[in-house]
Parts: sequence; structure tokens; C-alpha cells
Amino acid sequence: MRILLVEDEPEMASVLRTALGQRDMVIDHVGTLAEGEEAITTGVHGAVLLDRNLPDGDGLDLLPRIRVRKLAAPVIILSARGDIEERVQGLDTGADDYLAKPFVIDELLARMRAVLRRSPELAPDLLRLGRFEFDWRNRSASVGGSTLDLPRRELLVLESLLRRHGRAVQRATLEEAVYGFDDEIQSNALDMHISRLRRRLSNAGAELEIHGIRGIGYLLKPGA
Repeated sequence: MRILLVEDEPEMASVLRTALGQRDMVIDHVGTLAEGEEAITTGVHGAVLLDRNLPDGDGLDLLPRIRVRKLAAPVIILSARGDIEERVQGLDTGADDYLAKPFVIDELLARMRAVLRRSPELAPDLLRLGRFEFDWRNRSASVGGSTLDLPRRELLVLESLLRRHGRAVQRATLEEAVYGFDDEIQSNALDMHISRLRRRLSNAGAELEIHGIRGIGYLLKPGA
């Protein structure tokens, strides 16, 4: 999953990028309200983590701009302004959750799971395709009850394909799910991830096939 982090404190941003990156998430970090507004125009993020005290204004000012674009990404406010009045203001303005600093990473992850469960894309919690299962809550794959370990980028590719299984997924959509703003993308990088993912699924007996569709992208569907 690709996350937009709007945070101007370098130390806090570094901690969050490391912690979330270790959970197989792609983090796009910006440090100002203006950069955050530009970032949301891409529409590629699964969630937004938003600070309030930004150099060019209150992070809450970004919420109406997110909603007017009808973006589905849930927004969690992360702020040192944690008084009850501040939290109520944030939730009334349109935030999906509000977490006061300092906080524990495990609590942030739990709150992210909670707001993401409300997304229709992620319901139900468990997707079954023959012998293959994917647990959206824990972001884990298994075949016949045995865990399928996948490198981060292959897992991100698989998630994107699973959300649209049975439908063609454009290359651009897959690249947006896998790579952040700062990543350098080689021309054949996505194809390499797809090739390795195909091999892992086949070796595990997942009975899933990833078909390349010329000029469009890829399609995942149950195999024979």
C-alpha cells in the first residue's frame, strides 16, 4: 500500500518512514501543505497521515481539498495538538481518526488497520481464490494453509492485482502501487517483479495465473 505522509519534522518523518516501510508500505513524504495538496492530485494513495502544524498552515486545511476531489483514502491526523477540542475539530473537519503525539507505532498501525477495514476495496477481510488466501488485515498470503513469503514489491504488486482480480490492471496503476515519488523506476522493473511473482505462485501451487495484456497491463485470474 502507498501512504502519503505530510509531516515537517524530519525526525518524526524518518521514524514513520522506517517503521511503515518495514511493514511493506510505500511512503511518499512531503513537508508542507502545498506539497500535500499537489500530492493528493495523483490519487494513488491508500491512506494519508497528516500533521497539523505545517510551515505554511494547518494540516486540517487539506481535508476539504481531499474530500472535494472525492478521494477515498482515509486520513489520520498525527498532531501534538491533542486537546479534546482539537481532536473534535479534526474529526468534524473530515479526518477519519486523530492520534495525538507522542504515540506508539503499534497504536498507529492498529488505527490504520481500523480505518482501512472500512474501505469497500478491502472487504471482506479474507479473499479466497481456490487454494489461495489473502488476509487483507494482516497483509499475508497463503496457499493450502502454508504461508507464502513475498518480498515487499512483489507483495504490493499482488495486492494491486488481487483488488482487481478478473479485470485488467494498467501498468501505470501497478507502478503507482509499488513505487514512491523518490524511487527510480527502470523500464523493465515491473516485468521482473511480475515474473518472479508468477514463479513463486506456481511453485507454491497457488493455481493463479497472471496474464500480460499487450498495450494495457496485467490480469490475475484462477488457473487450471
